[in-house]
Amino acid sequence: MRKLKAVLTDPMTDLVRVQVTFTSPSGDRGSGCTEERTATARVRLPESLGDRDVIVDNFTRFTADGARPPALRLCGKLGCTPPATGCTAASYDQALMAVGAPEHTYRDSEKCDGRWLVLDFSWRTGPACDDPTDPACASRLGDRWYFRAKKSGWEPIIRSSTGGCRDVERVEPAFPTSLCVSLAPREQPSARPSASPR
Repeated sequence: MRKLKAVLTDPMTDLVRVQVTFTSPSGDRGSGCTEERTATARVRLPESLGDRDVIVDNFTRFTADGARPPALRLCGKLGCTPPATGCTAASYDQALMAVGAPEHTYRDSEKCDGRWLVLDFSWRTGPACDDPTDPACASRLGDRWYFRAKKSGWEPIIRSSTGGCRDVERVEPAFPTSLCVSLAPREQPSARPSASPR
C-alpha cells in the first residue's frame, strides 16, 4: 500500500470523524507488495480531542472512556458501553448476537432471572410480497436458546426445541427448573409477529 493518509472529514462536534485512504496494487503479487506490516497515519485536529469518540471510516469507533491516555479503546458491536447482562431488551439483543440470530429477528418470549435466560425467537422467511395474509409471504422459522450470564454478556449453553428442562439440565445441571419446567416444545411459529424486531 502506498500514500497512506488520514484526514478529518467533518468539523468536530461530539464526534471526530476520520477517513483513512491509501492506494494499493490490488493483489498484484508482481509489485512486490506481498507481505503485511503495521503502518501509521497521523491526523492533526484543530482542537483537543477531549472526551469525544473517534469514528474511523464511518464504522470503527474508539473512545477514551476506560482507556489509558493517550490511547483510545476500540468499541465493539454493542457500542462503547455494552448493556449490563440482565433481563432487559438491550441485553437480549446481545444474546441474539451471541448465537448469530438472523437480522430482523423477533423475540417471541423470554424467561430470565438475571443469571439464566431462555430466549425464543423467530425470523421471517419466504419471498417478499405485499400480501401479509399469504403464508408464503409471511412464514417464519424459530429457535430456542438457553444462556448463562457472564461478565462479557449472555453465554449460550444449548439450543433445543424440546419442552421442559431435560436437554438444558443434561448440559448444565445448575440451570433453574423454574425457568424451563413449563416450556412447551418449540413449534414452527405462526405468521403473526408477537414482538418488536431487534
